[in-house]
Amino acid sequence: MLRPLQAAAILIAFAILPACAAEPAASGRAREAVVGLPCEGCEAVFAGLPATLTAHARIAPADEPGRPLRIKGTIFDGAGMPAPGVIVYAYQTNAQGLYPPAGTAAHHHGRLRGWAQSDAEGRYAFDTVRPGGYPDSDLPEHVHLHVIEVGRCTYYIDDVLFEDDPRLTAAKRATLITGRGGSGLAMPTLDEAGVHVVVRDIHLGRNIPGYPEGGRE
Repeated sequence: MLRPLQAAAILIAFAILPACAAEPAASGRAREAVVGLPCEGCEAVFAGLPATLTAHARIAPADEPGRPLRIKGTIFDGAGMPAPGVIVYAYQTNAQGLYPPAGTAAHHHGRLRGWAQSDAEGRYAFDTVRPGGYPDSDLPEHVHLHVIEVGRCTYYIDDVLFEDDPRLTAAKRATLITGRGGSGLAMPTLDEAGVHVVVRDIHLGRNIPGYPEGGRE
């Protein structure tokens, strides 16, 4: 069963087997195996993937209208230790709840998308704006996240969801929170610069079907 938020965002399903694809990514290296199937749009994580990544990146440009938002967290391996060098891919709607056209291979994800790679202490962060919920829908606000474990595999994890979102009812929580990669549920806090900050820690392989045995340790 597909996660509802992902199915609503993407219209075409891609059947990708959990084996390394032959087509190279934009960075010139082979694409990682896709696990955690079914997974719509997982190939889009490689479209436009920069050759050089940093631990602190942007999803929305600095001039994007909306409430400033920072997503940050630490990535942990199967032994509970910080995991450096893991790529996190994120995409989202704008403040109006729409995916602005991108005109790229990842057009279903829109132009508000970005990549960060965890630092030596497993930390990553994105600056963006708070997304809007889909118009004419009761789906809550969310930011989609995918993980690329370099040289191993890629998979989607639970979206970032906001505790203070009135659309996030008890019924929605029951269907949207699955624990893939740990909990994506977060309460925004306001920092001294007026930026809403949420923490989304990531646990590699947690509740991911087909995750390679032994995990990353």
